[in-house]
Amino acid sequence: MQLYGKKSNSLLQKTIITVLEIVLLYFAYWIALKKGGTIIYSWFGINVNEGYAIRRIIIFSFSIIVFLRLSFMMFFLLKRKIPMEEAFSVPFAFAIYYIGFAIFGYVSNASLDIFDLLGITVYLVGSYLNTASELQRFIWKKDPNNKGKLYTINLFSYSMHINYFGDLLWVLGYAILTRNIYSFIIVALLFLFFAFFNIPKLDKYLAEKYKEQFYEYKTKTKKFIPFIY
Repeated sequence: MQLYGKKSNSLLQKTIITVLEIVLLYFAYWIALKKGGTIIYSWFGINVNEGYAIRRIIIFSFSIIVFLRLSFMMFFLLKRKIPMEEAFSVPFAFAIYYIGFAIFGYVSNASLDIFDLLGITVYLVGSYLNTASELQRFIWKKDPNNKGKLYTINLFSYSMHINYFGDLLWVLGYAILTRNIYSFIIVALLFLFFAFFNIPKLDKYLAEKYKEQFYEYKTKTKKFIPFIY
């Protein structure tokens, strides 16, 4: 599936993604705030107390924020062509967040404390890094004087893929809020996906397009995690 190098508004694909994500959000709502969580756990013979609804409300609110950010970036900032396969694979990936974290978070009856504040903070920082970095790059690329140049400033001066690092952080914030150890499997899988599939694929495209600019950029900038990797 070719993700880079072709431009298109891909309106049909964006509409498919949006509709499927709304359906997923409904199921996340049903699980977190209705009787869905009780029903799902009864299938496995697991007893779950009603617990504290505020945790589930926060987790579902996270999903709403993710959906709004994704929609904004997809419809207003994204200019590359979206292959039809991606129109279905993206909602599948986000089902892991919306549905997975709703299920994992349902079983926690712990009161909110400093660890939850940490989770919320990590989520908000990650959301900012992801959206702000994309917006900064979008504004910079609209300047005709920057045509043919590789964007390497502002937040992207701290990491070549600071937007992906933001993704990793907000997913980590989700996981912390669920108070469920299994949630961190999702974080680990996302890190592996970025580190060993998505980033190498994008780097290959950027190296071919920007050549010496890209080589100079990668020699002085961390690839993924600022100051570390």
